[in-house]
Amino acid sequence: MKILSIQSAVAYGHVGNSAAVFPLQRIGVEVLPVYTVNFSNHTGYGAWRGPMISPDDVRDVITGIQERGVFGEIDVVLSGYQGGEGIADVILDAVAGVKEENPAAVYACDPVMGNAKSGCFVAPAIPDLLRDRVVPAADIITPNQFELGYLTGTEPASLESTLASVDAARALGPRTVLVTSVERPDRPQDTIEMLAVDDEGAWIVQTPLLPLKANGSGDVTAALFTAHYRSTGSTAEALARTTSSVWDLLRVTHASGRRELQLVEAQEHYAHPSMQFEVTQVR
Repeated sequence: MKILSIQSAVAYGHVGNSAAVFPLQRIGVEVLPVYTVNFSNHTGYGAWRGPMISPDDVRDVITGIQERGVFGEIDVVLSGYQGGEGIADVILDAVAGVKEENPAAVYACDPVMGNAKSGCFVAPAIPDLLRDRVVPAADIITPNQFELGYLTGTEPASLESTLASVDAARALGPRTVLVTSVERPDRPQDTIEMLAVDDEGAWIVQTPLLPLKANGSGDVTAALFTAHYRSTGSTAEALARTTSSVWDLLRVTHASGRRELQLVEAQEHYAHPSMQFEVTQVR
């Protein structure tokens, strides 16, 4: 499998491509990383250095890949945080170009906007751009519960309302939706869930909620779920494998006492997930 991953990069820590590439490689995926920024660290520190790469420069890199005759071999285009408005056109053009040469290819979009605790943390134009232009072009999306609500103009909370919100999101275009960080009011205390839906049904998985803020964990989740779903064709299998790997990554990170994801230390959990959480079909 080959994945063209168009995301940010940081030198210190693990977000964007700096979070997604290694776990994908560890499960045997060939990754073509294209960077949209090259920062010293993620912006959660409040200070960082390095350039945001212009859309024209990102496009040039992708054009160079196309000129090597690789587009026909790409199975997935993956995108995450979009720092500026111009990068959306570059991503959508790349998706169109890849699908022209490989009609079986899919586009997986992590529509990063924010979360329930922090609100939106992207440029003001980005949420509408994602909703109106980017998400409709995607085959797979991986929003958190907050982002799902914005995309659909709904308020997902219970399982039933979250499923209804997913149906509204799928009506926009994508056939497969993974909802991360699902927090139902009636769930057991100190737990959190993920919900995955496609044409075959809907599945949910529950894990203990670890007391840490882990920048980049959503990027790992989107990457692993997309790869597992693409390779197995099974939403339940992809959800189970991804949940196992990401929870163990978070567990190892929490035990380390470090702020940054312990991405390398947890590598065996990507290659050999423990499959310790039960996935339940809910529709």
